[in-house]
Amino acid sequence: MSYARIAATALYAPGDPISNEELMRIAGIEFDLEKYRDKIGIEARHIARLRGIEETTADFAEQASRRAISNAGLNPKDIDLFVVATDTPEFISPPTALLLQGRLQGGQHNAGSFDVNASCAGFASAFDTASRIVAGDPHVQHAVVTGVYNMPAYARDDDAFGLSIFADGAGSFVLTKATEPGYIAGTRLSDGTQWDYVGVYTGGTRHPVTRERLDNGEYGLQLLKPLPGDRNVKLWPPVVENTLSKAGFTVGDIDLIIYTQINRSVIQQVNEILGIPMEKTHTIMDRYGYTGSACVPMAFADAVQKERVARGDCVVFIASGAGLAVNSNAFIY
Repeated sequence: MSYARIAATALYAPGDPISNEELMRIAGIEFDLEKYRDKIGIEARHIARLRGIEETTADFAEQASRRAISNAGLNPKDIDLFVVATDTPEFISPPTALLLQGRLQGGQHNAGSFDVNASCAGFASAFDTASRIVAGDPHVQHAVVTGVYNMPAYARDDDAFGLSIFADGAGSFVLTKATEPGYIAGTRLSDGTQWDYVGVYTGGTRHPVTRERLDNGEYGLQLLKPLPGDRNVKLWPPVVENTLSKAGFTVGDIDLIIYTQINRSVIQQVNEILGIPMEKTHTIMDRYGYTGSACVPMAFADAVQKERVARGDCVVFIASGAGLAVNSNAFIY
């Protein structure tokens, strides 16, 4: 039996970090410093546009992917599949994964490429999909799966919510076919009736960009309805338990669990419900802010760098995205 195993990881965030205090000063916005630090857990973030850095989604993805491929000891032309998870693509079309393949392999090559958009749950979905392809397709030996986020590019200059929460970054995995256990199971949950809470609603076929919409401020990141504060606290525990059941694991088997990095207090509450000590999770929102579809792979790559996880450990991911999507993964690192 074949499995997909993580051969290497890497992360990338543009420029120097921006503290909460500096963000308020350079962006001209205000927010509750105590709440962001003590409850949400965000103390700094990386935002290319506020540093005057001319980099966007494909640039972030390229940097993280190149680093991961190098860490795996591979050449970019060894890669058979490129999957990019994002809801902030370089263009609506063509897909960002295609741009990434072109940059890394320099032209036509026998490699697949496609994007996955499940909002901020995109990486967990892409990881599941790519792992199954690597395990099941005899012609795919190595795959690069990259979660990337550039939501600050969609935030208006006066959007205190968007600029204070969201940040830029990318996290990349190199997956390799193996005979020893790697990726084990995944869980997917959706509720498309919740599509009209937060998102980027202008620019698609339903609401093309027009002068009228621009003048009315109907563009970029829009918060149409307040998100229920307890949504993830209710959703994550049963999804984690379902994933563990599929994988044949118990909560006690978990060596590391990584959640969507949007609110540290929510992670603490969910860990209490599941009976998981905080020592068995890893958070990065204090340094990187909320990087959406990139936050889970970035957090895992950071955990690898800091030796918070070891080969043979049982790892669980769980990620939520607007719309609503919740995806989870269980694997042996």
